[in-house]
Amino acid sequence: MQDLVLKLAEKLQAELVQTHASWVLLIKDYVYKIKKPVNFGFLDYSTLAKRKFFCEQEVKLNRRLCKKIYLGVIPISIVNGKIRLGDTTNIVEYAVKMKRIPEEALLINRLDKATSELMKKIARRIYSFHTQAEIPKDFNHLEALRENVSENFEQTKPYIGKTIQRSQYDFIKEKTLSFLEKYENLLKRRESIGFIRDGHGDIRCEHIALLNNNICVFDCIEFNKRFRYSDIINDMCFLSMELDYYGYPHLAKSYEQEYSRLSKDKDFYKLLYFYKSYRAYVRGKVTSFLLDDPHIKNKDKISENAKRFFVLAKQYIEKSH
Repeated sequence: MQDLVLKLAEKLQAELVQTHASWVLLIKDYVYKIKKPVNFGFLDYSTLAKRKFFCEQEVKLNRRLCKKIYLGVIPISIVNGKIRLGDTTNIVEYAVKMKRIPEEALLINRLDKATSELMKKIARRIYSFHTQAEIPKDFNHLEALRENVSENFEQTKPYIGKTIQRSQYDFIKEKTLSFLEKYENLLKRRESIGFIRDGHGDIRCEHIALLNNNICVFDCIEFNKRFRYSDIINDMCFLSMELDYYGYPHLAKSYEQEYSRLSKDKDFYKLLYFYKSYRAYVRGKVTSFLLDDPHIKNKDKISENAKRFFVLAKQYIEKSH
């Protein structure tokens, strides 16, 4: 699979970027995103059929917040030993085709120039999306949240002593589980009155583009409903957690205050730091996964980044109690 991707990158003269779950091929005007044949438990791209399905889901779901960027799913075939894009003769893989977003349009690259007014505008965009997002049917939010939390702690065990210290791990786990127990009734009530929505699941600085005064939020979670179906506070606060991480707490505050004002949610600040801790822990975990990928370099930097996320997770969970 790696060889196929490298050959396609060479054919397209593309820059190749890797995540823990995808290969991303960047050319002048377009992007081709190919899912890795991996199974992390919470994410399963292990078969061609699954990768095709999740490519289709990715396009469908991301068009909710970024209509013009996602162009479709492109088959990749090998015919007479040659790789062909868009050919269905002998399909060996699939790719999501997108318009390439200019690097300078990404929020991650504009943080030093971002203003409180911009963050308020982004908050309005996210809140509007949440008010229109589908309310999941036959979905137990509290059960899914407990499963997500349990999975996080189980999957970070191999990184104890590497990217997270035992004392941090034990503290965050104990405080997280006690929070879920303490606020069980509140979490159940929020589900009953419609605060659980089919959201984005990955609202991060890297996934927000400012295009001709339009806010495009792309790269949502398509691979697991229990990550995308969540409390709207959980969905929105991924961004403010990252703003804190990158050293812009004033921007995070503006974003949070505007979202809180719009939602008129009396439980907003009661739940905010718990969910920010959850998001920071997820980022610490996923960043740690990169240490196990033999094709990814800069392992020292990756390790330091993961450590910082876990430190932030601990700070947040302390504030939640």
